[in-house]
Amino acid sequence: MCGLAGELRLDGRRADVGAVRAMTATMAHRGPDGVGAWDRGPVALGHRRLSVIDLSAAGAQPMVDDGTGLTVAFNGCIYNYRELREQLVAAGHRFTSTSDTEVVEKAYAQWGLDCVQHFLGMFAFVLVEHATGRVVLARDRLGIKPLYLDQQPGRLRFASTVQALLAGGGVDTSIDRTALAHYMTFHSVVPAPMTILAGVRKLPPATVRVVEPDGTWAEHVYWRPDFTRDEGRADWTSADWEEALLASLRTAVARRMVADVPVGVLLSGGIDSSLVVALLAEQGQRGLATFSIGFASAGGESGDEFAYSSLVAERFGTDHHRIEVASSRLLPGIDAAVGAMSEPMVSHDCVAFHLLSEDVSRSVKVVQSGQGADEVLGGYSWYPPLAGVAREDAAEAYARVFFDRRWAELAQVLEPEWLADHDAPSAFVAEQFARPGAQTAVDAALRTDTTVMLVDDPVKRVDNMTMAFGLEARVPFLDHELVELAGRIPPELKLADGGKGVLKRASRGVVPDEVIDRRKGYFPVPAIRQLEGPYLQRVTDALTDPAARARGLFRPVVVERMLARPNAERTALGSNALWQLALLEMWLQRNGVR
Repeated sequence: MCGLAGELRLDGRRADVGAVRAMTATMAHRGPDGVGAWDRGPVALGHRRLSVIDLSAAGAQPMVDDGTGLTVAFNGCIYNYRELREQLVAAGHRFTSTSDTEVVEKAYAQWGLDCVQHFLGMFAFVLVEHATGRVVLARDRLGIKPLYLDQQPGRLRFASTVQALLAGGGVDTSIDRTALAHYMTFHSVVPAPMTILAGVRKLPPATVRVVEPDGTWAEHVYWRPDFTRDEGRADWTSADWEEALLASLRTAVARRMVADVPVGVLLSGGIDSSLVVALLAEQGQRGLATFSIGFASAGGESGDEFAYSSLVAERFGTDHHRIEVASSRLLPGIDAAVGAMSEPMVSHDCVAFHLLSEDVSRSVKVVQSGQGADEVLGGYSWYPPLAGVAREDAAEAYARVFFDRRWAELAQVLEPEWLADHDAPSAFVAEQFARPGAQTAVDAALRTDTTVMLVDDPVKRVDNMTMAFGLEARVPFLDHELVELAGRIPPELKLADGGKGVLKRASRGVVPDEVIDRRKGYFPVPAIRQLEGPYLQRVTDALTDPAARARGLFRPVVVERMLARPNAERTALGSNALWQLALLEMWLQRNGVR
């Protein structure tokens, strides 16, 4: 896991190496183990390294291969790199390191743009062809690794974080009104290629972009999961699906133990992370380091799930770490988490992940996480209401249960000059749901959540918060082969037993029943869900700051009403509406956006 940055000049000038170095320097937290730079005429690359595979200097980046005429900067992990290396050696390639980065470079030399089809893993990379000047940018299937772009006349810049692009200078930081509409409507999700800043785009997941030296470019999407039934499995029983799902997850967690450093697990005490621990124990892992977090209760909400995480840790003999976050850490933790966000992310889980990652990074460099299971396997509350909804009515039904507010209400919250010229979020969801495939309303919702919402909310949250401390998070439920299998599972099996039924049933006898039968939990941060005291004051300060007043995003009467009753207004999914407004202002102010 690392951070990359670079510039491609399209106007005949040499790349601005100074700007690339400044961009790279902002990502020391993503790669605390080393820094590298490379430039060649119109192209410059920078890299911050987190050493996980091949800890030697041979794995340093950017990696230059004069034999193939390629240079690559890579962020992520290719879990099947050893198998690919054997294939490439058999094809005549010679290696000078044992790193997966060199496998990426040689794979491109062997298979060209199709190399991404061979990779099992999470990745974002930029590759330069010396002879042609062509630059190739790619992102993994589920968008686990980020890649942001600043395209302007005469140049293209790219980086693993928005803050890196800002450090390079010259970014158009005006707010994108369409992206703002998505943030305020689509549960704070801003779909690719947009970001909240008009001058910053992001490469969509499962996408390869090829940029020619003259600035022309083309891109293609190389993977789309299929949410339809498989005729070859038409006679499968519920038990067949359960067995196949568990086998796929076994493979996924085993793949994610590939490292030259120890790998731990973030153990919340929920079924997803508990199952990861159980399967690793089943595969012979002993003394596995596990980590859980807890906060003080607030507003009648419990702040920890230690009872469940400790039960799992004891059952499987892990080296368990219970991290009890002192109240004194929470308020500064909010600002620190906002500072770690490449884009505004409203989930209070961000603060929990940030504080957890800070402590976990003192013990290990790599962890597995149960993130993604709810989106892939139907674990959220908005899926059951879609069961039985006619396919042609699915988009509207989804909007009713998922959107934070509808278009008419948004016009009552935003000042008129900040309102987009059309209901972009509704149009986007309608377009997604109208795509071929996805047989039922539930299938369509799961497809959209897996390929869009998951990418730009929970996945991004985990990457940003863990990498703030040079901690690599691996997500076995987002193994693309498991996702493909999950897409084929009949929706009624996913919605059974209150959600994720197929996973719960597959887990019987593998994890304790108490974990399977418990009420669904989250990373709890009650002080944010129930705003009061210094946390309410932080929100008030953000929304009444001179920068916020000058920007004038929100109608003053709305802000005043929410501040007067800070916990009264909730979104359709139960989030604190005031926090959503304040978080956006905190992020804009933290990044100097005026």
